[in-house]
Order: sequence, then C-alpha cells, then structure tokens
Amino acid sequence: MTTDLARDLAAVRDATERLLAAAGGLDDAAVAEPSRLPGWTRGHVLTHLARNADALVNVLTSARTGERIPMYADEKARDAAIEEGAGRPLAVQLDDLEESSSRFNDTAASLHSEHWSRTVELRGGVTGLTAAMPFRRLAEVELHHVDLGIGYEMTDLPAFFTGEQLAFVAGERFADREDVPALLIAAGGEHGGQDWRTGRPGGKPVRVSGSPAALLGWLTGREAGTGLDAGGSALPSLPPLG
Repeated sequence: MTTDLARDLAAVRDATERLLAAAGGLDDAAVAEPSRLPGWTRGHVLTHLARNADALVNVLTSARTGERIPMYADEKARDAAIEEGAGRPLAVQLDDLEESSSRFNDTAASLHSEHWSRTVELRGGVTGLTAAMPFRRLAEVELHHVDLGIGYEMTDLPAFFTGEQLAFVAGERFADREDVPALLIAAGGEHGGQDWRTGRPGGKPVRVSGSPAALLGWLTGREAGTGLDAGGSALPSLPPLG
C-alpha cells in the first residue's frame, strides 16, 4: 500500500467532516438504534471512533517522543470505554468525536519528517510505520460511516481509498491465513487489472471478480457479495476480518 501523507491527512479531515455532518441529522433515538455491526448501536460506533482517535494520538505521541505508549491500556479497558459511552445523547457523541478528531489532527501536525519514518506499535503487538497511521484512521472513519447505516454505502467511498484498502485487505490481512479459502481477487472498473492471490497457501484459488467497492464490501463482511463473479460457483465463506 502506497503512502501519501498529505493526501491521507486531508482525506481524514474530509471524511470526518462528512461523517459528523451526516450523523448530525440523527436524533437521540436513532443513535440508540442498531448499527450494521452485530451487537453495536450507532452510539457504539460513534464512541469507538472517538476512542480510536485518542488511541492513535497515543501512537503518534509515541512516535514523536520515543516513549512506548500503548494504544489502549488493555483490551478490557478499550471495550469498557466503548460500552460506557454508547448510550450518550447525540450532541455529546458529536462533541466527543469532533474534539478527539481535532486532537488527532493537531498531534499529526506536531510531527516532523523524522517522526513519520519511525516504527510504532499498535494493538496486539502489531507494528507499522507512523506514516501509515493517517490511512488507518481514514479506514476507521470511512468504513464505520458505512456501518452507521445512514445512507453512506461502499460505493460512496473515495475511489483511491477503496483501491488501497482493497489491496491492504486482500494482499496483507487475508494473506496466508489458513482459515481463509485460497482466493484470487480480481478487481475490475477503475482499478481493473489488479489481482491478489490471498488466503490459504497452496491449492487452486477460487477467482472472485467484481468492482473494487463490491469486493471490499464482501471481504470486510459488510456486503453479501451481490454482483461478484466466482466463475459460476457460490462465493466461498469467509471468516470475520479480525
């Protein structure tokens, strides 16, 4: 996945503004309604987005100072914070998300070039370059906007984001996983000509083709795969992205 830091930072700001504007049309009752994520209300999704921004502030601060600062104190604390914040009124949710997003933007602006090239630690011991963190935040905002179920769909995602996130999910997240069937993901449309061999190593992969948005929706468990072509066969079953 390529990294365009200026583009990604601007895209995070734009995506956050779109989400806040859309969520601003809800009311307290709608926030308490189920989202598209099993077991989560829209309030859970909004709270998660706010706490994720704060967690990434920890990551960026770690890159700037050299101090090891975990994203979250631990998994229980992360889950508890989401649960505790889920039932708040809409106005409180929006203020929290706007303020935490501003903290992320301000912290990113405080980093210098040498900080962006450092390796940082995420959840579960996963590591990555600091420069990749804005795109990770973008993925949270864009995909969870879809999860709110308020009219923003996979086809509404920016084309550059869809293409790069598809490459990340197919080319990295599902690669060599024994619990994922051997797949050849073939993207058509604007990103035509891009194929990814992923899933279980060995064996003949099932070729699944379609638009980048439809493929990303299916691979991330957000869509059933309508419009995808598996060579006349049924689409393979996928585990949660994890």
